[in-house]
Amino acid sequence: MRSLMTLIVAFIWSGAVAAAPLDAVFASIDGGEIRLRDYSGQPVLVVNTASQCAFTRQYDGLQALYDRYRDAGLVVLAIPSDDFNQELDTAAEVKEFCEINFNLDLPMTDMTHVRGPRAHGFYRDVAAQTGFVPRWNFNKVLIGTEGEIIQTWGSSVRPMSQAITAEIEKALK
Repeated sequence: MRSLMTLIVAFIWSGAVAAAPLDAVFASIDGGEIRLRDYSGQPVLVVNTASQCAFTRQYDGLQALYDRYRDAGLVVLAIPSDDFNQELDTAAEVKEFCEINFNLDLPMTDMTHVRGPRAHGFYRDVAAQTGFVPRWNFNKVLIGTEGEIIQTWGSSVRPMSQAITAEIEKALK
């Protein structure tokens, strides 16, 4: 409890945004693990996704965003989730769907809970630090180069929107 209070006081005193959980580890859709720490020094846009959602067409925008900024260091990490009952049954089906329909080559995790009592630690930490909890699919969290949470956006904010690209460009400088 004391360390939590120390963290809160330090956060308030510094005026800075709380650090993102760089120690988060996700199961990769390709097998193995995806460690956020491996992207240290790079901005990461983390997006909870679903294959059978009205926002699924945002995969095109996520890939375009990744294509535009990856050489500068941006990582776009897709987190397939069935928390809103709109994802395919297996990770293999999700991977095939994304490759065939959207030609995705951005990193993806295995199916992951993003809200509720079974939420992945990353999402629990983001909620604790910012109050942000995905309310639907295709919510976005931008992590800065130092691991700080820069901004969060809901489903209706498109990946290539000025709001997102402006924050990414600032983070890449």
